[in-house]
Order: sequence, then structure tokens, then C-alpha cells
Amino acid sequence: MKALKYIFFVLLILIIGAAIYIAVQPNSYAFERSRVIKAPTPVAYNIVNDYKEWPRFSPWIEKDENAEINYGEKTVGEGANYSWDGDVLKAGNMMTENTVSNTSIKQQINFTDHNSSATINWTFKPVERGTKVTWGMSGEQDFMTKAMVALSGPVEESLGPDFERGLNKLDSIARADISKFNISVNGLTQYSGGFYLYTSASTKMDNMTSKMQQLMSQVRGFAEENNVSVAGNPFVIYHKLDEQNNAVVFSYCIPTTSQVIVTESDILTGQIEPFKAVKTTLEGSYDNLQPAWDKAMAYVEDNNLELPENGMKIETYVTDPMNTPNPAKWLTEIYLEIE
Repeated sequence: MKALKYIFFVLLILIIGAAIYIAVQPNSYAFERSRVIKAPTPVAYNIVNDYKEWPRFSPWIEKDENAEINYGEKTVGEGANYSWDGDVLKAGNMMTENTVSNTSIKQQINFTDHNSSATINWTFKPVERGTKVTWGMSGEQDFMTKAMVALSGPVEESLGPDFERGLNKLDSIARADISKFNISVNGLTQYSGGFYLYTSASTKMDNMTSKMQQLMSQVRGFAEENNVSVAGNPFVIYHKLDEQNNAVVFSYCIPTTSQVIVTESDILTGQIEPFKAVKTTLEGSYDNLQPAWDKAMAYVEDNNLELPENGMKIETYVTDPMNTPNPAKWLTEIYLEIE
């Protein structure tokens, strides 16, 4: 009998001690993980801001591919929501409470199977190599949550690796998204021609991008200062391409509604007469221009077409990268004059 009382007394002490240990655990938790996503900030932000994109990077959906996912009427921006139920994920739902475009997203996540909730915070900061994305989670810990933490370890210890995995996947899919491109040879067309403002340069081919930006600034600045009416998309005329010597001579041009009289020696006015051309369209980053040109030249050769010795070679930039941050959606048109 004394032994039984002793065992009961020891158990009571252990229970009281465990209860005290659980009670003194922190009343709240907060942690975050960060990673530089090698993509423009709007690209990373738009993926996270759309719940229909979450299966592509969610580390939990990856673990529970058979989970049932249901989307609300709205899946993007404030008020967007979705829910899930599965063997690994269990049951839960998430709603977007607040967004600041390309800057931050605040979400509320509810775990209905054990009646708890947490706040999810995302921040997006442009950096030199892309976007620094920070994914954080915070919440309150009631007695039952503290008990779970006491047994299995802090929330950060169990979920931190998942956040890291999710950010790694986000980086991969964002880079894949911006790398997509498509080249289409549209065939024969008539280039309409017209007046244009331009300035020219001769440079090394590997220095062309920076040189083009310089010329672009000069021509656009002149057009804005002189209230010149622009008649279409900017384009480049290639006068000479010498790959063997890494040299290129080109003009950066802006089409105008009429001939513009200029007095500045660096800015000139020109006119292109209409001509018959092979048109090729690139949808994607400018990094893919070379294969687009190669495909255009292959079309000319395969169809026994002739290029005049000094024929026009034009590259028109239909999309303004400043307004379209995802390079995969940039449109460039190539025109090769044929006889």
C-alpha cells in the first residue's frame, strides 16, 4: 500500500512538473526565412500572390500530392482564399488579408484539424541579382500548442526547413518562367516604312546592350524635349554585323508621324521606304534574339529568297520592359528585306 502511494506521489510530481514546464514555454513564436530569387520582383510577387500558383512551390503540397485543394472565387490579392484536406496537410485554409503591390503580402492560415491559426508575412525587396524574398510565420501558443512544442520541439525547428524548401522551389519556378521563349517565322509581309529619328554607333558586339541604352536615352530625351509625336514602337537598324571581328554598326530609332527638322548633330531624321520582308517574332527575353535571327535566316535560305546587299535589317521592340517585368512576355519583331 505504501508503495502504491509512493508511485502515485511520484506521478503527481511528474504531472505537476510537466504542467509547469509546459506553462513556462513562450506564449508566442515567430520565425522567417529569406532567399534571393533570381527574377524581377513583380514575377516573384505575382507567383506568391496567386493561390493557384502555390502547388508549384508549396513544400507541403509536394509531400501530399493527393491532397484535395479547393479555391475560393478569388485567388489573387486581398480576400483571396483556398482550403485543403489531406493525409499530410490535414485540414486547413488560408486567406490573404493585405497586399502592397510588389512589396508585401499578409495572410492568415488556419489549421482546422487542431483549431489553431497563424499569420504569414511575405516581403519582396529588389536587389542586384533579383529579389530578396522573406517568408515569415508568427502565432500564439495556447497550453495545447505548448504541450506539442514541448514534445516535438519549437515550431521553427519543424517548419523552418519547409520554408527553406519552398523558397528554393520558388526560385526555380520563377527562373523557369522568365526563361520561356517562342520564335515564330511569320513569313512574307510588307514593311510600311516611314519617318524616324535616330542616332548611330559603332561598337563591339558584346558592348551593344550598354551602347544601345545610351543611344535610347539620347533619342527619347530629344523626342520628349521637343514634343515629337511618336508613331510606333522603337527599333534598331543594323547596318553592319561582323561577328568575326566582334563589331556592329547600328542605329537606334523612334518612328515619327512626319519628318522632323533637327539641329542637333547627334540626332538625325530619316525615312524608310516600304519594302518586302520576312517577318519573325520572338516572344521572350532579348537573350534569345540570336536564335531568332538564325531562324529568320534559315527561312530565307530554305525558301530560296534573296537578301539585297544593303537591304534593311530591322529589330522592333513591341513591348516596353518597364511596363512588362516578365521577360518571357517581351515581344520583338525582326524584319529582313528581300528582293
